[in-house]
Amino acid sequence: MTKEEIIISLPYSKPFLFVDEIIHIDENGVEGSYIFDEHLDFYKGHFKDHPVTPGVILTEAMAQIGVVCLGIYLLNNEFTKNSVIALTSSQIEFLKPVYPKEKVIVISEKMYFRFGKLKCQVKMLNEAEETVCQGTIAGIIKT
Repeated sequence: MTKEEIIISLPYSKPFLFVDEIIHIDENGVEGSYIFDEHLDFYKGHFKDHPVTPGVILTEAMAQIGVVCLGIYLLNNEFTKNSVIALTSSQIEFLKPVYPKEKVIVISEKMYFRFGKLKCQVKMLNEAEETVCQGTIAGIIKT
């Protein structure tokens, strides 16, 4: 699968698609990016005078790029629109805020992939290449 085909295969759509680009992907990991649109609804109420991206959204972006995109790649042509994806665990440490219009880079390294379960070490960097959050995320993909 190409990088573009992987993004098209994701079971998400705007406003809940947090993948703009896959920069690099291979059997050991993935790197991708996303720019947080300032008009996303959660910014209206998450610190109303000083909007910040919620941690759960940062975790979701890390999961979409770092686990789901990689899982689709690893499954190659076995992934279909009938495949089921589920988050099984996440342990994320938040270090810096992410603001509206900010571009982030997600870098994921595969820890293991067996029996449909993928576990990755994932980190998110801001445009200054500072780590804004990091941790482990695991999920299952059933085809």
